[in-house]
Amino acid sequence: MRVAAPAKPSPARSEQIIVFRVCGQLFAVSSASVQEVRSKDSLSGASVAISAPGLRKVRHVVRRGDRSLFIVNAAVHFDLPFSPGTLVFVLRKTRTALLVDGIEKMTAMTRLQALPQSFWHEERQWYRGLTALDQSVIPVVNPEGFLSPEDLALLDAAMPPLEDLPVVNAEGAETVS
Repeated sequence: MRVAAPAKPSPARSEQIIVFRVCGQLFAVSSASVQEVRSKDSLSGASVAISAPGLRKVRHVVRRGDRSLFIVNAAVHFDLPFSPGTLVFVLRKTRTALLVDGIEKMTAMTRLQALPQSFWHEERQWYRGLTALDQSVIPVVNPEGFLSPEDLALLDAAMPPLEDLPVVNAEGAETVS
């Protein structure tokens, strides 16, 4: 009788992530979902103040090409003490730029754990899951979880006409439209 060979474990699939800080708390985001990382100062001259009732987390909008990006303050979004932030993550496939305090490190994650039931309301939209790094459990954010379709509709209604916004190119320079 032949004994079946033991199944070879498949190598752990890894995903590159950026671990970032907001008010001393660590979060992670897939590096594939971040189009670019900018200093807050490189966007400050081109951003325009915006005020949408009920959306304290968005105070500025910037125009990139033919679309607008809403700058979400991560501290306000996660209900942490206010932080002015120093870096902006321009997120792919969204209309969101995320204002954070800084990057802790870039690394690989090999396991994404499902959210426990204690994450029960809007947090279920904010996070993809949890990962363990260096003996710490870190929430992995969902790039599409910062602004809901309803939030975007409110922001679009409060925004000045797109042609009135200065255009910022990938290098951070303002361009003439």
